[in-house]
Amino acid sequence: MIIDPLYGFVFFGLFSPGPNVVLLTASGARFGIRRTLPHLFGVVLGVGITAGLTGLGIAALLQQAPMLELALKIAASGWMLYMAWGLWHSDRRKGKAERDRPMTLIEAVLFQWVNPKVWAVALAAASAYPGTAGPWWEAVRLGTAFSGINLVCCLFWTSAGALLTYLLTTPTAWRVFTRIMAVALGSFSVMVFL
Repeated sequence: MIIDPLYGFVFFGLFSPGPNVVLLTASGARFGIRRTLPHLFGVVLGVGITAGLTGLGIAALLQQAPMLELALKIAASGWMLYMAWGLWHSDRRKGKAERDRPMTLIEAVLFQWVNPKVWAVALAAASAYPGTAGPWWEAVRLGTAFSGINLVCCLFWTSAGALLTYLLTTPTAWRVFTRIMAVALGSFSVMVFL
């Protein structure tokens, strides 16, 4: 049985730290697995859609429009900085304002459109491991590979975050954790332009 090398590439590309890993780990720790599921499934769906569109050649078109690419980078950076700010100021106390909630499915899907790591991995996968079928089958192949593999990665990081709550028992430990996550996410906002 021959396994497509695309799967290994996608696994390591999506499992390694990036904005989704940071956000899902933090959400798992803050809200638990069950409340994070809409966010998780939004990431899985959004990554699959982005990879599928890459298979159709959309990413190549974006690279040909430098102003549109710059606008997406600015949007990505701004969104990540906004989320990092929220993480920095997050509080674990019960009874917080309604705005303190996990990302919704739609928000997570939309975030993938400006997530530079997802675009980079999808572009690299489409060019390094091209399929032999037409563009629509290539879109399906990439989309299902990314979504299926990302489901496993997302479940791991969300569960890891939920397990961290057993270590984050003091306000100081919680503050250190959320600030490390915020700094990591903020650093990704800068890497967008590199």
